[in-house]
Amino acid sequence: MDLPKRVSQWSVAEVLDWLQCQCPAYMGTLQKAIIKHDIAGRALLRLKDHHLELLGVEREEQQQEILQDLLLLRVQEEISELNDICSDCFQ
Repeated sequence: MDLPKRVSQWSVAEVLDWLQCQCPAYMGTLQKAIIKHDIAGRALLRLKDHHLELLGVEREEQQQEILQDLLLLRVQEEISELNDICSDCFQ
């Protein structure tokens, strides 16, 4: 069974792909910053509102939209980790 790659293992290119799908309106603002700061999956999961502001997303409404999408990614990552733990327990 081919499982999807965990977010924490994403490359910068995969982060940009996700951004293009989830937040196309902010792609122009964030693309250069993500590349410049080498933001891969692990760093993406740790972004907070003040990081987004430093990356060029200045409006609070825009930050909140992106943070909601990031929250979903964090939840998916946690579920993946729990599934890994559970599968290890039953082997």
